[in-house]
Amino acid sequence: MAKAPVLTPQADDFPRWYQDLITKAELADNGPVRGTMVIRPYGYGLWERMQAEMDARIKETGTQNAYFPLLIPQSYLTREADHVEGFAPELAVVTHGGGKELEEPAVVRPTSEMIINASFSKWVQSYRDLPLLINQWANVVRWELRPRLFLRTTEFLWQEGHTAHATYEEARDFAAHIHRQVYEDFMVNVLAMDVVPGRKTVRERFAGAVNTLTLEGMMGDGKALQMATSHELGQNFAKAFNTQYLSKDGRQELVWQTSWGSTTRMIGALVMMHGDDNGLRVPPRLAQIQAVVLAIKGDEAVLAKVRELGDRLKAAGVRVHVDDRTDIPFGRRAVDWELKGVPVRIEIGPRDLENGTAMLARRIPGGKKPVALDALESQLPKVLEEDHALLLRQSRERRESRTAEVSTIDEAVEATGAGGWARIPWAVLGEEGEAKLADHAVSVRCLVAEDGSVPDADDAPGNVAIVARAY
Repeated sequence: MAKAPVLTPQADDFPRWYQDLITKAELADNGPVRGTMVIRPYGYGLWERMQAEMDARIKETGTQNAYFPLLIPQSYLTREADHVEGFAPELAVVTHGGGKELEEPAVVRPTSEMIINASFSKWVQSYRDLPLLINQWANVVRWELRPRLFLRTTEFLWQEGHTAHATYEEARDFAAHIHRQVYEDFMVNVLAMDVVPGRKTVRERFAGAVNTLTLEGMMGDGKALQMATSHELGQNFAKAFNTQYLSKDGRQELVWQTSWGSTTRMIGALVMMHGDDNGLRVPPRLAQIQAVVLAIKGDEAVLAKVRELGDRLKAAGVRVHVDDRTDIPFGRRAVDWELKGVPVRIEIGPRDLENGTAMLARRIPGGKKPVALDALESQLPKVLEEDHALLLRQSRERRESRTAEVSTIDEAVEATGAGGWARIPWAVLGEEGEAKLADHAVSVRCLVAEDGSVPDADDAPGNVAIVARAY
């Protein structure tokens, strides 16, 4: 009788596979309130690594971290019409506190443009106060009707950056810098994710922005996922909060602003882009555990060698975990680490010890081979870099092989229905065609120039629309 698979195979039911993996790899559970989630230690460890890598890149731009209140006066959201209209269906509103009805209801933070701008309007007085570059790591609440762990939850974690500048050009360039040098660099070089940088259409633009830059990734089932966005806000919020500065010429001027964010959705992307039927495959540069050293049996000599090797690898700069739980069957532990996607397993038993070798199991390409114990410190960094490059290459090859060049709306619908993306000239599609695609649950993920760069305008000649079904 065939042994039942640990996970539902992707080909049989991709959403069920995703849910199985989230649960069995101990990433998260559903919270007690519909749409909320409990992020378990292994899942939170991934987020901590993401935070560390992102935070370093953000700070390199000169941006500083701060924290703003969770509760926002409801009246603040009415100051920018597009913004409140965009978020109204998702708001959670507090009407009572301390046993009494509040004089003014408070909105639980769905995003912080409004409350941060209230502070910016006080902090910015002169051109000497600019640029003002602020980021916060926080939670937000958006009442989600169709929740899915990590992808769409009522409460999630994120970073949100907010900046004020003296000129439109400075704000535009800063938003673009965040888009490419912070977000894209992180996703390619740490998450090993192939992403497409582009410009959102007016229909898909962030509420209250004049331009939104996005990074779109293709998941294992061919659907798209918006990974991070960077917005040019123009002067919309500056007008709403009268955020002005005294220029060098002695004139009162409104500031130009940006906002930008990335969320715990990236953990869901990690699962769907890199995972396979055996579980997660965590990129080595991200992994909080790059290598796990397993004792096959509770032999004292084996246990001593496993712990010694763990110390040696740690000293060599490898993020390592020693698994000496020999009261748990070895097979069960090996499957568990495979589910969790640890890039490398180093397995040592009495026979390996006699031979002076360990069994090196590589999660990302698969396969096992014996390696001399004395060679592990020198070989492991190379192996980890090879496997990172392989994940990135596989994600790029998937997108390229499953993206069709089309010239009609019908062809675009057919291509996306077959589990892929389509590229269609924006001049052919246009806003009318975009609305027709929406009738088929297909959206324009972004606009790109003919050469793959990010266009300067929605209607720039040669713009190409990347269209897909999306999460």
